[in-house]
Amino acid sequence: MTSRLCSHTLYDFIRTRFYIEGDDVRGICTCFIRGSSSSQMQIAQKTIFNFFFSFQFPVLPVVGAIIAGIGIGWGIFYCRQRKKRKAALPAQAEGKELSTPSLSKGTNPPLANFSRSIPSYPSSKSDFGKASTYFGTQVFSYSELEEATGNFDPSRELGEGGFGTVYYGVLQDGRVVAVKRLYENNFKRVEQFMNEVEILTRLRHKNLVTLFGCTSKRSRELLLVYEYIPNGTVADHLHGKKANSGLLSWQVRLNIAIETADALAYLHASDIIHRDVKTNNILLDNDFRVKVADFGLSKLFPTDATHVSTAPQGTPGYVDPEYYQCYQLTEKSDVYSFGVVLIELISSKQAVDTNRDRHDINLANMAIKKIQNRTLHELVDQSLGFETNSVVRRVATLVAELAFRCLQAEKDMRPSMEEILKTLRGIKNDEPNTQVEVVDIMVDGDVGIAKENPPPTSPDSAGTEKWVSNSSAPNFSG
Repeated sequence: MTSRLCSHTLYDFIRTRFYIEGDDVRGICTCFIRGSSSSQMQIAQKTIFNFFFSFQFPVLPVVGAIIAGIGIGWGIFYCRQRKKRKAALPAQAEGKELSTPSLSKGTNPPLANFSRSIPSYPSSKSDFGKASTYFGTQVFSYSELEEATGNFDPSRELGEGGFGTVYYGVLQDGRVVAVKRLYENNFKRVEQFMNEVEILTRLRHKNLVTLFGCTSKRSRELLLVYEYIPNGTVADHLHGKKANSGLLSWQVRLNIAIETADALAYLHASDIIHRDVKTNNILLDNDFRVKVADFGLSKLFPTDATHVSTAPQGTPGYVDPEYYQCYQLTEKSDVYSFGVVLIELISSKQAVDTNRDRHDINLANMAIKKIQNRTLHELVDQSLGFETNSVVRRVATLVAELAFRCLQAEKDMRPSMEEILKTLRGIKNDEPNTQVEVVDIMVDGDVGIAKENPPPTSPDSAGTEKWVSNSSAPNFSG
């Protein structure tokens, strides 16, 4: 009996050998055979049948296992290559600088096409550098801000909010800044962090705080760097640590109301809802000019949408009751909050105070009740001279009427921020046609102030005297 050895190449990477002994084939074989000569092909053809049916060990399971192994190996190789390609994409994008659309000097254009896409931050390993920016704002390293704040020295704390602590700091280039250190580095905080960065880097308004930069979202802590506003908040001056300074005259308070309304009207024109309007978020410089801050909860309002459905967030005492009940956020939610701010400005009282009578804990409810009961004099800060100064009396009355409209339970009864701004400017400038819009104000089913034409009467004091909401306001220039 003679034996012949045939060798064939299988797809350039599998070598197959088989021994032919008579009509039997013994050895390791494969069903994919390519001969290099006619004699070899004849041998292969002759033995194919015996290959499958005359083996002395099971052939089909072995062949199937080989093919399956090749398929699995190829699948693993393909998946690994695909993952490598995906991992390479963010790395390519990290080094690219993200530009911000240029703005003309002296203008505050609304953001008509405010993109909702939020690109990735640069890696924290290369946070600080001239080319390291996010939406055009600088990305600082954690170590630099740690140094700027004296390792977050408690003596440098400027204040605390619902989401973080603010520290006084000095950068390497000499700029004095306020550094907000968020309490936690979790998904929700990262979302608020990125939201504030995206919004503030695209807004330009004299009454909005300026963002200088931030850390990477991958930094060990989330830090935001703002311009330093030295004179505290409106809350500090009304009922906080600076409340006894006596610096907030009625004229200053009216200017604060106007500048805050101007900033909010700009936000609404840019399709942004602040969602946390309160006196603690209204900063003052040394000239008592307003800087509205804290945009962590702010929302971009979709074009042509009537509302945004979202879980209620904000500060107790300022949250729109309709938003709280229906989960529908609108621009009028900011209007309600601003109405509370107006009441704070004329009363110097906190939005929520558990030391007050249980029916008066909420300032908005207290104000509505005082106006309905014709006891506005009990609400207005006595240091303003409401009962002794006719100018203050008339202006405070107009502002109280405006605040009353802002605090309506139904959003459709509230004015827009543009209307509010126009009314406040008219009050300040003593414009002849300035008056509160003619409406029937309803609060929880009760009639508050029925306003009709000609200008109506509104409650002033507990006595029989009534004040009249004239169409003009006093001039403060005298």
